[in-house]
Amino acid sequence: MTMSSQSEILLAEPRGFCAGVDRAIEIVERALTKFGRPIYVRHEIVHNTYVVNDLKAKGAIFIEELSDVPPGATLVFSAHGVSKAVQREAEQRGFQIFDATCPLVTKVHVEVAKLHKEGYEFIMIGHKGHPEVEGTVGQLDSGIHLVEDEADVARVQPAQTAKLAVVTQTTLSVDDAASIMAAVKARFPQVRSPKQQDICYATQNRQDAVKLLSPQVDVVIVVGSPTSSNSNRLREVAKKLGTEAYMVDSADELKPEWFDGRSRVGLTAGASAPEILVQQVIERIRALGAVAVRKMDGIEETIKFPLPKGLKQEV
Repeated sequence: MTMSSQSEILLAEPRGFCAGVDRAIEIVERALTKFGRPIYVRHEIVHNTYVVNDLKAKGAIFIEELSDVPPGATLVFSAHGVSKAVQREAEQRGFQIFDATCPLVTKVHVEVAKLHKEGYEFIMIGHKGHPEVEGTVGQLDSGIHLVEDEADVARVQPAQTAKLAVVTQTTLSVDDAASIMAAVKARFPQVRSPKQQDICYATQNRQDAVKLLSPQVDVVIVVGSPTSSNSNRLREVAKKLGTEAYMVDSADELKPEWFDGRSRVGLTAGASAPEILVQQVIERIRALGAVAVRKMDGIEETIKFPLPKGLKQEV
């Protein structure tokens, strides 16, 4: 099993952590420092095995059911956001709550609340069962209809069509979302679409980078966990462009045969995958014969989100 001589690794830019993930991890770490262990986190703080295990080792306890959290404990909501019911239950149980919901997800929740007051119903484009979707759909008791694909659009039955708005999960495939949106508009011509798309800057930037990367390489490796929506989309983007693509949670999952006779390997990472994993993957591919590592040109992301009150750095 050998890579062709002169083989190189091409690194996508940008890749890896986004501002919402950075902030969510920092919230848990600061809560641990300030209040001591354990800190309870509802759902995986971000969808990455390495990050979750690292925080577990530091004293975070991840739960799905609030009944598993002792009274008076400190609780963090994950970056994906939660439904109103979960929020209410957490408040009723008297936890000290820090909300690590990504501000770009919160923006969707705020839009839903505002338009709901104006009498709107919603069509949400997203993946059933994903915690972000459950959180957004759960902003209202009813009136948000989930569609996963164009076939769902044909079946959806809103109570009225005069006031109908679209919202989306922030981590979708940009192209898939556009074609589903077109189907929604074809069926409901007066539908209101988001002023700025709900798909976040990081999802868009990482998919754009893979679109640039894929045609230049023989195989694409995406570092990301199986539960990570945006990481799965990166692998799909490469495949759609006709480049073989694999997603790995860590360097141990790389298979030597993927690189057999290949001279150029493209490498990227989902928004919840830490750079240390990318570096370990680079080392492993070098051990299989890659000679050089080259960074692509790409957008530099400078966005930062503020921390919640009570966790900001004391000056």
